[in-house]
Amino acid sequence: MKHPRGRALLRPLLAVVVLILVAGGFLGFDYVRFTRAPLAIPAAGDTIDVGRGTSFRDIVADLRQRGVTRASPWYWRALAAQMGVAGRLHAGEYALMPGTTPRGLLDSMAAGRVIQRYVTIVDGWTFLDLRHALARGDKLSQVAASLSDDDVMKQIGAPGQFPEGRFLPETYAYVKGDSDLDILKRAHAAMAKALDQAWANRATDLPLASADEALILASIVEKETGRADERPRIAGVFVRRLQQHMLLQTDPTVIYGMGAAYAGNIHKADLGQDTPYNTYTRAGLPPTPIAMPGKPALEAATHPAAGSELYFVSRGDGSHVFSASLAEHNRAVACYQLHRCQ
Repeated sequence: MKHPRGRALLRPLLAVVVLILVAGGFLGFDYVRFTRAPLAIPAAGDTIDVGRGTSFRDIVADLRQRGVTRASPWYWRALAAQMGVAGRLHAGEYALMPGTTPRGLLDSMAAGRVIQRYVTIVDGWTFLDLRHALARGDKLSQVAASLSDDDVMKQIGAPGQFPEGRFLPETYAYVKGDSDLDILKRAHAAMAKALDQAWANRATDLPLASADEALILASIVEKETGRADERPRIAGVFVRRLQQHMLLQTDPTVIYGMGAAYAGNIHKADLGQDTPYNTYTRAGLPPTPIAMPGKPALEAATHPAAGSELYFVSRGDGSHVFSASLAEHNRAVACYQLHRCQ
């Protein structure tokens, strides 16, 4: 039989133990709820920018300061330890979207799933068009904006190269902190690779002396039509004209040579104004590309369609009428350009 005094001492000790167990259970439940409950993120979403060297404590402090979480930093530390990501969070900009949980956010940071943005180089753009597009890039560091074209080419490792046509039209992803020069380097390397491949696999007996001439021809084809089915035919026309020592007589090269003087329309006087790009007054290809051709235009220039056609004229709907003789071509011009169809 136990002594009454011992029973009296045991009661408060049991009470303390019960309180500890209850508190521990409550805290455990609260912690589990913390890991699973969505963070307080606005409906429009938000972002968090984790700089290099930012401590875990600072990340949590930022989230708490912005009201995204009110949970104890100890909960965040416990979760990071439980997930095995403590000390392995990557720097970068992360999306905070409605429904994101603490576990989900830490998982994204540990995997480095930073926000990616995109810039698209459009087939047929000029280098000036590209520069303007990069200048509008959201959170894209602007370095090239203050450089001349020559200096840009030096910075990307292509000193002395004329920039026109040297960047492959594609969509390029970037993250916060990347610069316009980073995009240009990648697009330049992509074009060099695409051009090398097209030239290595080119058709035989082309009247082109180098890959650079193929790039020039591709840029002309790109500007002449946006129709995939017409590119090889138009390339074929120009290839046959080169083989027969005929003037190319293509308006896009004249327009390019006019530069800022081009106001949206080309006139007969413009066709007679000699510039290095006027293919009505000068034989052969112009000295440089006149735009950035896409891969389909490169393919067309290096694999032109066979045939006898030497002329083409626009129907006005994006398509063209092709002719083998000047007489046929003149009739097509009269019909589709002068609206004198017979």
